[in-house]
Amino acid sequence: VQLVESGGGSVQAGGSLKLSCAASGYNFAVCSMGWYRQVSGPERELTSIIHNNGTTVYVASVKGRFTISQDKTNTKFTGTATLYLEMNTLKTEDTAVYYCTADCPVGDPLFRQRYKYWGQGTQVTVSS
Repeated sequence: VQLVESGGGSVQAGGSLKLSCAASGYNFAVCSMGWYRQVSGPERELTSIIHNNGTTVYVASVKGRFTISQDKTNTKFTGTATLYLEMNTLKTEDTAVYYCTADCPVGDPLFRQRYKYWGQGTQVTVSS
């Protein structure tokens, strides 16, 4: 599985950015996908998730400003998908490295194990 983020950059507070994540190497129809961010240190904060049934979850700090979406057209046959994060009304505290994730079943289905794959991240810098 490979996840490659793009679309990061520098923007002024109040502005917008749209991140993309090109995913390959799996039938992503069975995966939940999400966006995390890391400001400093080892911890990464979840911002949003989109489940394989299309339902979305946002943390309070981004709700109403960020929109997560996905394109899984023909993923069963192509093994590819694209994840998006549209970010509006950006604030300086949104400055972080943003990571794309795919949480997918692995191994024998009897054991219902899952593994979270990570991209390399893309920097978003919001200035005042």
